[in-house]
Amino acid sequence: MALTKEDVLRMAEEMNVKFIRLQFTDIFGILKNVAIPTEQLAKALEGEIQFDGSSIEGFLRIEESDMNLVPDPSTFVLFPWKPKEGAVARLICDVYNCDGTPFLGCPRGRLKAVIAEAAEMGYYMNAGPEAEFFLFHTDADGLPTLHTHDNAGYFDLTPVDLGESARRDMVLTLQEMGFEIEASHHEVAPGQHEIDFKYNDALTTADSLATFRFVIRTIAQRHGLHASFMPKPIFGINGSGMHIHQSLFNVEKNVFYDPGKEYELSEEAVNYIAGLLEHAPSFTAITNPTINSYKRLVPGYEAPVYIAWSERNRSPLVRVPARRGLGTRVELRNPDPSCNPYLALAVTLKAGLDGIKRKLTPPAPEGRNIYAMTAEERLERKIFSLPGSLEEAIKNLENDAVILDAIGEHIWDRFKEAKTIECDTYRMQVHSWEVERYLSKF
Repeated sequence: MALTKEDVLRMAEEMNVKFIRLQFTDIFGILKNVAIPTEQLAKALEGEIQFDGSSIEGFLRIEESDMNLVPDPSTFVLFPWKPKEGAVARLICDVYNCDGTPFLGCPRGRLKAVIAEAAEMGYYMNAGPEAEFFLFHTDADGLPTLHTHDNAGYFDLTPVDLGESARRDMVLTLQEMGFEIEASHHEVAPGQHEIDFKYNDALTTADSLATFRFVIRTIAQRHGLHASFMPKPIFGINGSGMHIHQSLFNVEKNVFYDPGKEYELSEEAVNYIAGLLEHAPSFTAITNPTINSYKRLVPGYEAPVYIAWSERNRSPLVRVPARRGLGTRVELRNPDPSCNPYLALAVTLKAGLDGIKRKLTPPAPEGRNIYAMTAEERLERKIFSLPGSLEEAIKNLENDAVILDAIGEHIWDRFKEAKTIECDTYRMQVHSWEVERYLSKF
């Protein structure tokens, strides 16, 4: 629902709102906010609230630190868990420079730029994410542990699924905030859950994902639990992914659907798939941005490792679900929920658009279970793997002008610097596995 500044001022007064949280994300997708009393709301809606950008990782240097927050009125919503008297609401903001120009390091702004590129081609993107997460017990000090909340499995129910009560409260809270929840259930691993909400345009979906993670963690805390979107918190069990269903529409129809073509997929759909496959080795640095991400992307745990596509087979990177017509879409299976949702949608949309612009053709769809193939069989069928580490993904991204253009020079420079430090720091650590394996042997 499109809201104006006047709508927001009126609703804030009618709802007795006392505080507004102006929210935005840093380049790593971490949600930030500045809280203001409602007396400052009119000023905020004019983009006159400043903050110190040098204190936000990846934003500005200290000598050029003042930045402005420009709220999007359509993102106004109450926090349901706050008191109704003296309620608290939020607005999601774009980040601007003091001279009124968009800040090139704003992830939301980068997504809007790629959305505008799609619009010039006559398309708009719809996206539907499937974000998984774990519920862990906390210790006596309220700190998270690795003790899962239950030992249930896929689609299990109470009393085996001990997280059902918390998950129900999460769904109810999300619904109060305007989410249309399609499904919620226990996932494959102990303590692992998934809540799916309806697809929407790319910007709304990215806003929703940022809100989703915040709500899930908040409600889990109220149940004495810790919700984690870490991709692979526990060795030996499935990690958490965030499959993203994507489709392109124009003013008339779903562009991906063509009943007269093979598989009932339009030329644009096939080109889009080819773009995703071609750029996957580089955009993985954005969709899977942590060292831990690559401990999920290994064979044996249902995570997509191989760069291929299929109509229904779930072992390749890209799957085309069976539904056709309005619901024709592609499912990108490698992203994980630690990513910045704005940048993840920006780079994947950019990759697909590049496939359409260049009329790329993907290889034939793979009907066999790629996990069951030998290395020789995969090589013969030219099925290659995603990067095996964050370092490898960053090197690939460094040489991909299309994906670099999606995130922009500012974000790339800060991202590369921070992730290189992260990789170097990790490489110098001595892990318990090494101690157990080598200490007594050598």
